[in-house]
Amino acid sequence: MIKRLNHVAMVVPELEPATATYRDTLGATVSEPQALPEHGVTVVFVDLPNTRIELLEPLGDGSPVSNFLERNLNGGIHHLCVEVDDIVSARDELRAKGARILGDGEPKIGAHGNPVLFLHPKDFHGCLIELEEV
Repeated sequence: MIKRLNHVAMVVPELEPATATYRDTLGATVSEPQALPEHGVTVVFVDLPNTRIELLEPLGDGSPVSNFLERNLNGGIHHLCVEVDDIVSARDELRAKGARILGDGEPKIGAHGNPVLFLHPKDFHGCLIELEEV
């Protein structure tokens, strides 16, 4: 069902200094910030030869990553994103196996313009999993 690792997401208190660390200190190529109001975050992607790192900053009140920052003041790893060929089929198969889908269970468009879903971390040994259809 799952394919390659698409990205590792990290929540950061502020995008600008985090972006500078990856760009200026580590020499990585970093995308321009992209606001995703429907997800309550602003993101940048750090490009690596074999995957990406997604840096997430809360966008507005009620951002779903705000609680994460309250518990992890300096930020930290938030989720892993893996690719699937067909997100609806993957969702249905996972539900049939007892996995919980977060939100209303319907795919939403993610930062890459592709459908995404999130799986409950309690079903995956404490790790929040994002599925992205590619």
